[in-house]
Amino acid sequence: MRIRTATLETNCEVSGPRDAPVVLLSHALGTSLHLWDPQLAALESRFRVVRYDIRGHGESEVPPAPYSLAGLAADAIALLDALGVAQASFAGISLGGMIGQVMALRHPGRIVRLILGDTSARIPPEGTQALRERIALARRGGMAALVEATLARWFTPRFLAAEGPGVAMIRHLFLRTPVEGYVGCAEAICGLDLLGELPRIGLPTLIVVGEEDPGTPVAAAQAIHERIAGSRLEILPSASHLANVEQAERFNRLLLEFLEAAPAA
Repeated sequence: MRIRTATLETNCEVSGPRDAPVVLLSHALGTSLHLWDPQLAALESRFRVVRYDIRGHGESEVPPAPYSLAGLAADAIALLDALGVAQASFAGISLGGMIGQVMALRHPGRIVRLILGDTSARIPPEGTQALRERIALARRGGMAALVEATLARWFTPRFLAAEGPGVAMIRHLFLRTPVEGYVGCAEAICGLDLLGELPRIGLPTLIVVGEEDPGTPVAAAQAIHERIAGSRLEILPSASHLANVEQAERFNRLLLEFLEAAPAA
């Protein structure tokens, strides 16, 4: 359903028991709320699940680029407000994890637990340069000009070659992403550097990363883990950037275990 919030017309899907704890799911650049399809069945039997399309993606509104991470975080808060949700656990993959970090820093009272999947708190200069090149390529040739190289970063070679479960879906989501939305969100993460602020996050935090992720590698996850006191780091073998797709069963087990854990004494 499309909801007009204080900041945007946002597409979202809500499922699960009405009285259950809420989990807000935020997806990666160039995908949509369907990135979380492999997690939905595991979550919606126990939680009120809110999946949404980030600004410029899926069926959400596509304002002109550029966007900002602060703005993307404000979109997520505005969605919770529109749904009447005071607090939620938050899980984000890649770009979604960057949005989650900003929300935890700027709106800590709105998040109960934080899950950061295959993400980073800092984009180094070479990463920003790569993003600028992808932005230019998208402007020239559309999403089709980026899709194969993107899939090669997002999945391990063996999983991609075998067209493992979810590969066709992710290809489809990427190709239908509006160029303006892709560009706007890519520009939002250029120059990202939250490392110095992360020690202010006091939320229960789970960090999950694919062992073979080249874009937001294990070292990036470790950097976040080292700065968020009490956080938990899990490295998934035989997975690249979209570990929630490539190792869905393991990812789901970690997700549920963390979300259902008793509060710390």
